[in-house]
Amino acid sequence: MLEELRITGLGVIEDTTLPLTGGMNVITGETGAGKTMVVTGLGLLFGGRADAGRVRAQPGRAVVEGRLRLRGRVAEAVHARVTDAGGEPDEDGSLLLSRTVTVEGRSRAHVGGRSMPVSMLGEVGEQAVAVHGQSDQLRLLRPAEQRASLDRFAGPEHEKLLDALREAYTRWRAVVDDLADRRRNARERNQEADLLRLGLDEITRVDPQPGEDDELKTEAQRLEHAEGLRTAAQIAAQCVAGGVEAADETPDASTLLGTARRTLEAQAGTDPALGELALRLEEAATLVTDVSAELSAYLAALDADPARLQTVYERRAALRALTRKYADDVDGVIAWAERARTRLSDLDTSDELLDELDREAGRLAGEVAELAGRVATSRQEAAVRFAEQVTVELAGLAMPHARIEVAVLPRPVGRSEPSLRVNGVEAGVGPDGADEVELRLLAHPGAPALPLQRGASGGELSRVMLAIEVVFAGSGGPPTLVFDEVDAGVGGQAAVEIGRRLARLARSHQVLVVTHLPQVAAFADRHLVVAKDTGGAVTTSGVRVVEDTERARELARMLAGLPDSDLGIAHAEELLAVAAKERRP
Repeated sequence: MLEELRITGLGVIEDTTLPLTGGMNVITGETGAGKTMVVTGLGLLFGGRADAGRVRAQPGRAVVEGRLRLRGRVAEAVHARVTDAGGEPDEDGSLLLSRTVTVEGRSRAHVGGRSMPVSMLGEVGEQAVAVHGQSDQLRLLRPAEQRASLDRFAGPEHEKLLDALREAYTRWRAVVDDLADRRRNARERNQEADLLRLGLDEITRVDPQPGEDDELKTEAQRLEHAEGLRTAAQIAAQCVAGGVEAADETPDASTLLGTARRTLEAQAGTDPALGELALRLEEAATLVTDVSAELSAYLAALDADPARLQTVYERRAALRALTRKYADDVDGVIAWAERARTRLSDLDTSDELLDELDREAGRLAGEVAELAGRVATSRQEAAVRFAEQVTVELAGLAMPHARIEVAVLPRPVGRSEPSLRVNGVEAGVGPDGADEVELRLLAHPGAPALPLQRGASGGELSRVMLAIEVVFAGSGGPPTLVFDEVDAGVGGQAAVEIGRRLARLARSHQVLVVTHLPQVAAFADRHLVVAKDTGGAVTTSGVRVVEDTERARELARMLAGLPDSDLGIAHAEELLAVAAKERRP
């Protein structure tokens, strides 16, 4: 759950801290006091879009900080992701989050003590928090959102089926697009293929080998300077170990080292240090002997061959002709040839390949149609359960005669997407299947089943959304739920029932509710009030926890706008007593 939220420099809020608790937290206050900024701050903290226009001119930046404490699989998933990114939870298991937005629009995020992309806050938010507001009601009217809601309800096995469908659809469309491109651009492909074949033929005739240009360069230098190399090697060999005619009788290195070693060994009995040096001279003599042998082998192999030098020149010229056209060096030419061979297979427009692709497209189309049919059947089964459970919740939200129906229909043919025969019906098919999902509301017996966007008032839509969230809560979901004035347009008994449902959600989730309704606020485990301070030159808002008599006064203000009215306070206390009794498990 979110244990604490601190907001600085955002809208009318200069600096305030919200101490939150498990269960149901209610945020109330006069219109314009800054309740919306609390929800805006939550949105920023969990990766929402930053609006520089909401940042206070002084201090010139808005900061939202939060302490998140998670449990179970959600904690494991979030902590593992944060740790992989370089962050670290606190020793007590809590996770610190921070978001900063400047008046210039620059944004920074910190997670677990490390600076991270804002997208990381979004990843944490997806696991930890679900925010529902009036904009979510509008989203619920979209067919795609209704389908996504049903898919979410259907469970993990349905999700696996959907993943298999999306994978098969992607492969099918790739083959279909490839086939269409080969047929549509056959002339251009053949022209490009001819050019590639010419290049490959030229490279194949030369047959360059990896690193050959460097090897030939070294060999050419050796052949060009063969006499000078021979002279240098002969002189070195004479100096090291003799064996070459010389004009004087200067002793070679091997002879001098032998003399030095024997001289020291003769005195080793007197001073062991000279014996150690004699051993080192023996090692040096061995090394000199090895060098002498290698010089002899070098001289034997060194050959000033004009014919071979000419062959090397010609080979290097052939390689340079390739590097001028295809790459900077021989290895690059070889890589170009490999890419050209791969590209040639991509450019193939032969009848044999086109027939093979056509057969593969047909096979994959059958696989997609079969999976789409299974997804449709799974959705239809889930739709019955979903509708029943939401209808039960609506009865508890003062809509006892209302019913929800979930229609799963074949998607019409004729849109930009392809069509297949699914479960015996021709339907448009996309990566999410061949269905359209529509939530319909029967407001009362005898009323027609109308789509939500046509059949539900604002208050009814709020209750439908809350009923859906209650149903979802039974199957898991994020541990913290935020409701921003989802009770708009609701009053009376319906408002009390909304409070009851939110209190029920709070038994298994942390619930944060921004509300204008005292019937809802009465059910809170913690009541926070956002209040304006107009005493200074600039209007600011702060948040405080209210309890006991202060809470009754706040509910009286919400009931009648009269926080000091004895009758209003008595009514508020009665509401609190009823809510306290109903909150007991």
